[in-house]
Amino acid sequence: MHEDDLAAAEEVHLASLTAAEADGDERTIEAALRPRTLDEVVGQVRVRDQLGLVLEAARRRGRAPDHVLLSGPPGLGKTTLAMIIASEMTSPLRLTSGPAITHAGDLAAILSGMNEGDVLFVDEIHRMARPAEEMLYMAMEDFRVDVVIGKGPGATAIPLDIPPFTLVGATTRAGLLPGPLRDRFGFTAHLEFYEPHELDLIIHRSAGLLGVELEADGAAEIASRSRGTPRIANRLLRRVRDYAQVKADGVVTIEVARAALDLYEVDALGLDRLDRGVLDALCRRFGGGPVGISTLAVAVGEERETVEEVAEPFLVRNGFLARTPRGRVATAAAWQHLGLAVPTAAPPTESDGTLFDG
Repeated sequence: MHEDDLAAAEEVHLASLTAAEADGDERTIEAALRPRTLDEVVGQVRVRDQLGLVLEAARRRGRAPDHVLLSGPPGLGKTTLAMIIASEMTSPLRLTSGPAITHAGDLAAILSGMNEGDVLFVDEIHRMARPAEEMLYMAMEDFRVDVVIGKGPGATAIPLDIPPFTLVGATTRAGLLPGPLRDRFGFTAHLEFYEPHELDLIIHRSAGLLGVELEADGAAEIASRSRGTPRIANRLLRRVRDYAQVKADGVVTIEVARAALDLYEVDALGLDRLDRGVLDALCRRFGGGPVGISTLAVAVGEERETVEEVAEPFLVRNGFLARTPRGRVATAAAWQHLGLAVPTAAPPTESDGTLFDG
């Protein structure tokens, strides 16, 4: 973009953020804090460089970019990158999700409305219905779908051509994607958790957009408790801002940040109520395990998917929990974090397991 275009875009961006702040719409505020170009993206250097090359090559050829698959834990920027792809290619973005596409007809209706160069973003693409998934194969490869009219022996398949488009799929469970679908993506990227110094930069950027007066040590404290996730960092920043405005003089210092995060039950290592609940149940009720994930979820009053996809990856990554063939096991670090004596019994090994992992 030219400098004048960038300045105009920045004015629009700040105006939308100001309006969102006035309305108190958290979703709109979160969207307004998203980077709008690849140059604004902090972290994910490898993915950013690779994707930038793909988009620049497509622009020079005057064609739609290859289909893109983005995988990784929630909150790392998959939706943001899809929006950036559309923005960089100056193309409209159409958003949907895998669970919303329950029939092949749902997908056919979406694809039939696509124009040349459009970007279609499908979140949680691994949860798409199988008939729609099989239709997507042909749409991605040949830009054509067969719409079946009628039922039984009298059914007729009518071919429908689709203008070339770019599919951006996002998934938190890349292993659940069928091979034929995964192989049709021309570019795949896995997003990694962010380092504290990267989150520190994101927090400073967001604080500037929100008009929050932020001291360096206050930003570092928030970054250290954000679980390596920008979405969480921005959310904690807004909550600390609230605390600073109500309980202090509006300036986010390290003391204010610590007091606010303690109030919201986010401890020094970033564990929240759910994380500590999982560890507490695992250690106190089940003696450190092994215990199945479904049993653990019932013990903390959450859905299995919530424990498995929200709490468990962070606990495993930080060495508080281990997965074994017999179930989940608390490590010595988990006992120590809860202030409990570490049991002398050795944790079960894989040789002790069965074919089933609860």
